[in-house]
Amino acid sequence: MNKFLLPWVLLLIVTACNSGNSPDEPSDLDINGDVVTIADHSPILNKLQCQRVDTSSYCFEVVAAGVVKAITNRYAFAAVPFSGRIVKSYIRLGQEVNEGTPLFEISSMEYFEATKAYFQAKDELQLGLKNFLRQKDLLEKGVGIQRDFEEAEVAYMLRKKDFESALAALTVFQVDTASLFLGQPLIIRSPIKGTIVEDNVVIGQFLKEDSDPIATIAELSRVWVVGQVKEKDIGTINSQNEVDIQLMAYPGLSIKGRVYHISSVIDEETRSAQIFIECDNRERLMKPGMYATSTFKNTTNSFIKVPAKAVLQMDDSSYVYVCTGKNQFTKRPIETVTECKEFVLVRKGLKPNEEIIVNGGFYLLG
Repeated sequence: MNKFLLPWVLLLIVTACNSGNSPDEPSDLDINGDVVTIADHSPILNKLQCQRVDTSSYCFEVVAAGVVKAITNRYAFAAVPFSGRIVKSYIRLGQEVNEGTPLFEISSMEYFEATKAYFQAKDELQLGLKNFLRQKDLLEKGVGIQRDFEEAEVAYMLRKKDFESALAALTVFQVDTASLFLGQPLIIRSPIKGTIVEDNVVIGQFLKEDSDPIATIAELSRVWVVGQVKEKDIGTINSQNEVDIQLMAYPGLSIKGRVYHISSVIDEETRSAQIFIECDNRERLMKPGMYATSTFKNTTNSFIKVPAKAVLQMDDSSYVYVCTGKNQFTKRPIETVTECKEFVLVRKGLKPNEEIIVNGGFYLLG
């Protein structure tokens, strides 16, 4: 009996399949390029939710890891300019010093020769000046010779140049020539005001002129936090940004900073740029070398905020459907700034007060 029923069952299936909409029956959607028109009777209209968009304030937050560093022009090394032996130290670790404060003394044969050249040039200058003044006086009284006067003048000017060169060679090392005497050790002085953060001065140690610095001075009342910010986030950071700094050493403590400089180049390997943040460090909580986390905050009203469900994706581009007439919607490409679960910020592609589909846009895909 089953053999007799099987042909009728197959006939019913074929009849049911052919009883659907014919190709000539009108569709609910009329798609013309990027424009979609929905028929008045279509149930799709009841499934769409539309909303007008407007600019909205939003606080961007970008988090970057960084390291505390001393500000470059508030950081100085103390090294020896001549080969010699350390004979005295004036400093200790943590000591506060001013610009010009003595750090240590070095006995150097090269410095001795420079001092000797200074005194010789000074004596010769005094002799040259006396001879010049004498020849000038004789010439003014009518008993001098013009040639002798000119020779004395040239000799005086040359000796003056030699003295100025010898003086400059000592002045660069902050030598007080008024109290200088032959054989005096060279006193190395601090070039800046700050704190002794490294002291490797050993009395009796012999150093060459190309030796590494043996003392480090840093002015740490203000410091930098240097971090790396990804290329995609740089556009949301500027000099007006408020920055919160958190240190691993002090959980729960937030230190305020300001953006000092944004690097002009991008690291091609990491696709990031260096950001320098200047911070007040009068309490000396921030120490160079510490790890820090920087949170950049920037509130803006220049972007349009739309629900995340309103944004559809095609390949690598984003778009929304904009209401452009009765039951008519146009697919509009957009550029987004940031995306989250609830909303998307649109940089380009929408204008305030435009009406878009915020839910159900996928029904227009055809």
